[in-house]
Amino acid sequence: MPRIKLDMPDDFVFTAELPVRITDINYGGHLGNDAVLALVHETRVRWLMEHQWTEFNVEGVGIIMTDAAVVYKSEAFYGESLRVQLSVRDLTTLGCDLYYRVRERESGRDVAHVKTGIAFFDYAQRKLAPVPEPFRKLFG
Repeated sequence: MPRIKLDMPDDFVFTAELPVRITDINYGGHLGNDAVLALVHETRVRWLMEHQWTEFNVEGVGIIMTDAAVVYKSEAFYGESLRVQLSVRDLTTLGCDLYYRVRERESGRDVAHVKTGIAFFDYAQRKLAPVPEPFRKLFG
C-alpha cells in the first residue's frame, strides 16, 4: 500500500502551543494517534476564536470536517510541549484544506503532519454552504 505524503506549506497563519497531557498517552507510552487529531482540533478552535468565529458560526454558517490525513514523524511524550501551526490551502467554492505542522517546541522535532478538509455547512438546513466572503478575503 502506498504511503500518504503531505506537501506541507511554508507559511502558517496561526500557531498554538499545547502540552502533551497524560490523557494523550497510549499504552505504547507515547502520544496516541487519536490525540493528534484532538490536538489539531484544539488548534482549529483557537484559530477560529482569534477571528471571533466558532465551528458553528463562521459568518453565519458552520464547518464540518470532510476528511483527515495524518503522517507521523516521531514520538511525543508526556510533559513535552508541542507547537501546532495551521495553514489554509486549496480554497474551493464550498471549503478548504487546513494543514497542521506539529513539532516539539524545544527541539523543533517534527511529530506529525496533518491535513483536514473542511466544508462550510448550514446546520439549520442540513446542507453544504458556500465559503463566506470574509473568510475567502482573508484566506483565499
